[in-house]
Amino acid sequence: MTHNHTQIESAQVGIYGGVDTHLDFHVAAAVNALGALLGTAVFATTVQGYAELLAWLRAWGPLAQVGVEGTGSYGAGLARHLHRHDVEVLEINRPDRASRRRRGKTDAYDAEAAARTALAGHARAAKINTGAVESLRMLKLQRDSAVKQRTATLNQMHQLRVTAPQELREQLTGLTKHTLATHCVRFRVTRDTNRLTDPVQAAKKALHGLARRVLALTAEITELDADIAALTSAIAPATSAAAGVGAQTVAQLLIAIGEQPERFHSEAGFAALCGTSPIPASSGKTQRHRLNRGGNRQANSALHMATLNRLCHHPPTRAYIAARTTDAKSDPHLRRKLKRYLARELFTLLRQDLRALNTPAIAA
Repeated sequence: MTHNHTQIESAQVGIYGGVDTHLDFHVAAAVNALGALLGTAVFATTVQGYAELLAWLRAWGPLAQVGVEGTGSYGAGLARHLHRHDVEVLEINRPDRASRRRRGKTDAYDAEAAARTALAGHARAAKINTGAVESLRMLKLQRDSAVKQRTATLNQMHQLRVTAPQELREQLTGLTKHTLATHCVRFRVTRDTNRLTDPVQAAKKALHGLARRVLALTAEITELDADIAALTSAIAPATSAAAGVGAQTVAQLLIAIGEQPERFHSEAGFAALCGTSPIPASSGKTQRHRLNRGGNRQANSALHMATLNRLCHHPPTRAYIAARTTDAKSDPHLRRKLKRYLARELFTLLRQDLRALNTPAIAA
């Protein structure tokens, strides 16, 4: 088959692209709707490279879909470029290991596998954030990093307190981790290196430095909390007003679902993403479901915290638990049911908020 004849046939049935992404270059492959490989090529990870990759795919014929590996990492820039040019982008997982063992591993093979996955319809629409949700993701990333560092620093201060000389240890006994920081930051530390041979002086200097780090991280977290709360209220006012749902929960769910609510055709898909949907585990005469341990664990954790909040402060939820406890259901079972119900409720609110966010305001 000649190249020109292949292009004519491809133009009639549509083209499916696949991209294996890397830091400095991307490898693209094109297949037609019959599954025939049309070609592969390498492109730089620059704006010009993205434009050349799209032009190369469209040269084969009408472009139906493009499967991209790592749309949340190395493929993020390409995914946004394709989305801006009205190309449907699909998120592709890494190729099956069994297939790799049989055929081998090259970037061209991976790109071809991504294109065939898109053609087979086994991929989900990619999560492409280009607006306020992407800003929220960046701020949430910074906050989570600061919280993790503060926890690690507080643990180090606690370890130093336990192993400090007895006179200093007795002085710090009874202080909580957070009051320990405010106490130790007031230590007068020496700049005389000769005095640092005394373990007491060295411990005070170390605790003072760690305490300053804790307080700086606390101030950073407080500022980010205010920014995230303002963003979530602006992006998702209806979801933010739901009972028991705080700004961090809303932020995590917005990041999980992305800016395109049409990625999920039902609330069951969102529940599966959050790991709150029960998984069938039946065999023979045994009919049962098991706990879903997959999905986005951060989103699952956010729903869990919101459920615990409702169990403490939401009268309808407390009444439901009181009524169902008499049915001999365990507390974990009831919490899982509440998380599933909460996922259904919040998905409806999130989709409502995101559709309003993506709908341009009509000038009066």
